Amino acid sequence: MKINLRYFASVREAVGMGQESVELPAGADTVGAVRGLLVARGGAWAEALAPERPVRMAYNQVMCGLETKVEEGAEVAFFPPVTGG
Repeated sequence: MKINLRYFASVREAVGMGQESVELPAGADTVGAVRGLLVARGGAWAEALAPERPVRMAYNQVMCGLETKVEEGAEVAFFPPVTGG
């Protein structure tokens, strides 16, 4: 399934992009699984989205948790707990 990812504030700065589209492998059907796949990329991804980092997540522009199910064409966003204007 293909989804859209968006990165904001310090997460965007760390990974060097604001958005991308990704094809998820079978079984990657939650926001937590998506975050895990990104961490597995290593480097800046692993650092910015590490499990111990306080990163907020949104699914289709609604705040969500790691267990939120992901569907085809959805948007998943990652951002720090506090963002500026």
